Amino acid sequence: MQAGLARHFIVLLLAAPLLAGCLERGQPTMVDTSADDDAFCRANNVAVGSNDYVICRKNRDVQRGNANARTDRAQRNMAEQMLNNPTRP
Repeated sequence: MQAGLARHFIVLLLAAPLLAGCLERGQPTMVDTSADDDAFCRANNVAVGSNDYVICRKNRDVQRGNANARTDRAQRNMAEQMLNNPTRP
């Protein structure tokens, strides 16, 4: 009984990293933020479909894109710094 349980545990330990790699490859899944953007723009007493509403939604989209770009740049900078300045124990 113990040998069978140990064998299953070892198989699980070997398979877990392989399965974890399948969870996310490349870009993360897109999150639907349209409801949040709509609520934000409506909170400014802007009628849906008006020019101000369209500008508000466009600005929110640009802000989100800029935030994603900053995050990506920070991640690349950190990876480059770690590669160029390795610490050895």
